[in-house]
Amino acid sequence: MPSSAAALAPQAEIPNDLEAFWMPFTPNRSFKKNPRMITRAKGMFYYTPDGRAVTDGTAGLWCTNAGHNREPIVAAIQAQAAELDYAPAFQFGHPKAFSVASRIAALAPADLDHVFFANSGSEAVDTALKIALAYHNVAGRGGRTRLIGRERGYHGVGFGGISVGGIVSNRKQYGTLLSGVDHLPHTYSREHQAFTKGEPEWGAHLADELERIVMLHDASTVAAVIVEPMAGSTGVLPPPKGYLQRLRAICDRHGILLIFDEVISGFGRLGHAFAAERYGVVPDMICFAKGVTSGTVPMGGVVVRKPIYDAFMRGPEHVIELFHGYTYSAHPLACAASLAALDVYRDEDLFGRALRLEPVWAEAIHGLRGLPNVLDIRTVGLVAAIDLASRPDAVGARAYEAMDRAFREHDLMVRITGDTIALTPPLIISETEIGDIADKLKTLLSTLR
Repeated sequence: MPSSAAALAPQAEIPNDLEAFWMPFTPNRSFKKNPRMITRAKGMFYYTPDGRAVTDGTAGLWCTNAGHNREPIVAAIQAQAAELDYAPAFQFGHPKAFSVASRIAALAPADLDHVFFANSGSEAVDTALKIALAYHNVAGRGGRTRLIGRERGYHGVGFGGISVGGIVSNRKQYGTLLSGVDHLPHTYSREHQAFTKGEPEWGAHLADELERIVMLHDASTVAAVIVEPMAGSTGVLPPPKGYLQRLRAICDRHGILLIFDEVISGFGRLGHAFAAERYGVVPDMICFAKGVTSGTVPMGGVVVRKPIYDAFMRGPEHVIELFHGYTYSAHPLACAASLAALDVYRDEDLFGRALRLEPVWAEAIHGLRGLPNVLDIRTVGLVAAIDLASRPDAVGARAYEAMDRAFREHDLMVRITGDTIALTPPLIISETEIGDIADKLKTLLSTLR
């Protein structure tokens, strides 16, 4: 072990020793043999240590919706750090926390008008699940403890989130997880939905499986259903037309809360502040993160309908209503970043821009149909997925090679899940840059074996 003094000494910008950092969702041994390093970013681009500009086809991790290092957001963070670095959210407050909550509530539909802050999508989901359970408890329905998620759903990496989530690799190493959880079937069928632009026509009936699950357990035991309006991390699965409306109707019929996980779909990704607006469905809670600060400072949260909030606001006024929260809830730097990001979204009409560019984006990406190993392409909003045929001896290897070669040979960053390439560029992307991404992918996929 190095001495304390040595550990605190200034480090070179490009480290020689990569071992100390156990990287998340990364094959560490492969990366550390041949790392893909980035050292700065601006606008639509990342930059490598040797100065190469790499087009960001992923908005970081679905989060830098306003693009990288935007001056108004940077300036807001700098000013806030110099004014108020930290303030506790337990029993005290600071003005920007209330301002951000009001701005987010104003963007949310209907009476979704109270915001509970967390620091990530994972924390937002666990918060929403806890609020659902506590709400039924304070309303005298303590028997409603069952939670229902969906196959292929991704709801972060907390124990609540992976319990209601439905991605096998995220679940299998962690034991039995939470008890009393069931799952709806996923909504994807290549046979019926291949090469869809927007929401597929087939699949609304899959929501009716919720009726069967409710009948199995009895509605009096079910607290909440949580779904992503668009399932993102699993490989971009837009909801079938009418599917979310059916879920809402079934939940209403049985007194079950409906939670939308909009960590990915929120803040313009589908051309609206929230996907709930795009689909005309009002959930009982919306989970958000990522784009709320355009990825600059960690922040997440839950927007809650007024009757849920009001149910807690009873009893003696000096008593805490909900025993939940985080040290960094509504952190001053995150609040400053969010206010600035929301200003950029508004002033540049980035949500409307995403909606206007959606057909241009869809046309360009669907132009890759027919290339070798391309099995399916799905687009919705400024999101796309390209399913590649798996190699017989190595599932995921073809997409992994595509991701690596895109970065090293074509100056393009893409995301992968299994053998699916996912694309989610910043909302500032131009039509020319859309064409550039499509051209780079065409060259890459034409030579990928």
